[in-house]
Amino acid sequence: MDSPTASVFSLPELRDVFPGCTNYEELYNFSINETDVFWGTLARLRLRWSRNFERVSDCDMETGLFRWFIGGQLNVSVNCVDRHKEKDASRVALIWEKDEPGQEERVTYGELYTMMNQVANVLKSRGVVKGDRVAIYMPACPLAVASMLACARIGAIHSVVFAGFSAEALASRIIDAEAKVVITADQGVRGGKLIELKKTVVAAVANCPSVTAILVGKRTGNPVISSPLDVDLDEAMIKESGECEPAVLDSEDLLFMLYTSGSTGNPKGVAHTQAGYLLYASLTHELVFDCNEGDIFGCVADIGWITGHSYVVYGPLANGVTTVLFESTPTYPDPGRYWETVQRLKINQFYTAPTAIRLLIKHGNEHVEKHDLSSLRTLGSVGEPINVEAWHWYNKVVGKEKCVVVDTWWQTETGGICISPRPSGPGAEIRPGMPMRPMYGISPAILSEKGEELQGNDVTGALCLKKPWPGMARTIYGTHGRFLDTYYRPFRGFYFTGDGAIRHSDGYYQITGRMDDVINVSGHRLGTAEVENALGQHPSVAESAVVGYPHDIKGEGIYAYVILKDGFVADTKTESELRGIVKQKIAAYALPDVIQICTGLPKTRSGKIMRRILRKVAADQAEDLGDISTLADPSVVEDLIAHHRTLIAQGK
Repeated sequence: MDSPTASVFSLPELRDVFPGCTNYEELYNFSINETDVFWGTLARLRLRWSRNFERVSDCDMETGLFRWFIGGQLNVSVNCVDRHKEKDASRVALIWEKDEPGQEERVTYGELYTMMNQVANVLKSRGVVKGDRVAIYMPACPLAVASMLACARIGAIHSVVFAGFSAEALASRIIDAEAKVVITADQGVRGGKLIELKKTVVAAVANCPSVTAILVGKRTGNPVISSPLDVDLDEAMIKESGECEPAVLDSEDLLFMLYTSGSTGNPKGVAHTQAGYLLYASLTHELVFDCNEGDIFGCVADIGWITGHSYVVYGPLANGVTTVLFESTPTYPDPGRYWETVQRLKINQFYTAPTAIRLLIKHGNEHVEKHDLSSLRTLGSVGEPINVEAWHWYNKVVGKEKCVVVDTWWQTETGGICISPRPSGPGAEIRPGMPMRPMYGISPAILSEKGEELQGNDVTGALCLKKPWPGMARTIYGTHGRFLDTYYRPFRGFYFTGDGAIRHSDGYYQITGRMDDVINVSGHRLGTAEVENALGQHPSVAESAVVGYPHDIKGEGIYAYVILKDGFVADTKTESELRGIVKQKIAAYALPDVIQICTGLPKTRSGKIMRRILRKVAADQAEDLGDISTLADPSVVEDLIAHHRTLIAQGK
């Protein structure tokens, strides 16, 4: 790799790189108007190339064909590990925060380099070559990160599957990718419980003829079910060299695919490439979180999701910082786990999901207040719109109103954060519950139902992006037609996010929720997030989820599922107050027709609420729920159905 070592820089240094831009607005406008100059300059500075690119981009929003840094060659693992090891091999790359508090392990960039190369050599010994797909079904641990980087080292394409999905769900992803090898662990440990990973893999691979080997790492060392395809990964690594020549890869070679749920119920393998993805993940990681060399970055997402890819692995490691691998849950062994971890590891930036924040609100402030969180500078929120009450709690109780709170909007398909309060001008305003400002190079548009771009401010509609950016997905693996149908054909010439948004009078963006989460009540279009936000401002509400259901008179009625905080009881007074606050905050037409006070919501293991199930329950279609095996707790659904039937019997 013969290009100069890249510098990792902050916003003031960006002004030095683009001397004509003296503030956020000028630099943002430059990034939109001079796209190739902007991204080309950053790519040359931030990435280490083995061959420089000849052209910055060749993109077509009509055909959905995108190429960035054309003719360039590099290796992602070199950018994430080698160049930092060369500078300081003893710098800590990973802190593995194991399930039991106080048992963390640190892995330096030098140690990660050796581990990565050993796994890469094991893969090569099993016949894995450039372009082959490797499925990774592992808990958050250093070996999982080394496995991802090992694939990048040799040009294999990794497909990380969250280590909590069922055998059937795992098999469907292995089959779609035609994965040659599966990397797993004997067991997982999460929330004090053992998770039978190997057992799940063996059951899945029984239906996957493409798999030639199962590489099994040790997490617990307990006896587990075996398979003729097994390879003891720890033993195999010992026999391999700690050096592995990095493959030289084109900018547009595939780096990974990551399966996300589709509206049809069939998972889609969103495919990302080498250079563009890495540049975008590293830039957004630094600028949104103000994360610099020497910081300890704590993103508690699992590596099986895009947040884990971009902000646990690739973004932080490309920037040479220390990143935390969080194996446990927010409430194990008690609801203070996050904050005890922050204090012990002295985390500087903390990134989690609104659903976790709301869960912790329910348990009270005392679990936060007994810990020293003074190391924190930035608090991030990801995965769904954060309601105003949760934002204020995060800001006041966790951040002591001294941290920058960034509500980030992005998707698996975007590769990295697209709208966020930061970067911005120094000390610029941050509004609760909205991501506000587009990232450099991101050009949001609000479109009407007729496909017309709505100009000016104070507009609501479909959120689209109208200019390409390097981190964007290139295709859905094996089915580019589905890629076009999903993202580029709904609104010609635009990337359709599937989300609705408001551009307020001051130009700030607020996400209203998925477009299929919009209810039409007597001709009024109402975002479910609006109702949830109103309900969340009642002191008794820990979390809520609102869906529409068929209504004889209004077309659609409003059905609210509400979880109360500990110490509050469900009674007619509470329900009356909940309706009252919705009327106060929105309007009378937004009053929920049905309020079901419940103890839990159907969530995936990443914390996303499965609204499809809530809609089926509300519409009396409980017999047609589809696959619920990927839920964190499928038993929640039975309780919701039973309570719904009780409400119907009572005439509510």
